[in-house]
Amino acid sequence: MQLLSDDRGVSPVIGVILMVAITVILAAVIGTFVLGLGSNVGNNAPSATFNYEYENVSSGTGTQYVNITDQGGDSLDAGKINVSIGDDSLQTNTEDSTGNISIPSGGAWPDTVTAGDTLTVTDNSNRGIEANTDVQLIWKSSGGSSSIISSSTTPQ
Repeated sequence: MQLLSDDRGVSPVIGVILMVAITVILAAVIGTFVLGLGSNVGNNAPSATFNYEYENVSSGTGTQYVNITDQGGDSLDAGKINVSIGDDSLQTNTEDSTGNISIPSGGAWPDTVTAGDTLTVTDNSNRGIEANTDVQLIWKSSGGSSSIISSSTTPQ
């Protein structure tokens, strides 16, 4: 009966097991953040397809209007998407103007963008948007990272 009541060796064994477990857990957590894996959780860009139509309403100048239509895919939060044309950028759910581009009244996307919604961007300058200019839709995550989810180039 003396054998069953002697438990002096149990405490050091449990202590060693707990220390090893805590060390492994800490190493995994620190390793995840050192490798940058922790910052990408929940920051996956949405997937959608877009159609770009370029319209020239005055002769002898560049593109005057760009119509960007969602062709399908994920529903998008327009507040997280900017349209960039050359060096100018605008948020897609506001009727706003910056630099050489603007989103006219009635041309902005709704707060949630789904298939069939069209964004209209116009040129504010008298020369039009130059040929071979990049037009990009840029999605910004809540974590601060950004991704180009669609792009096109103005025609010649």
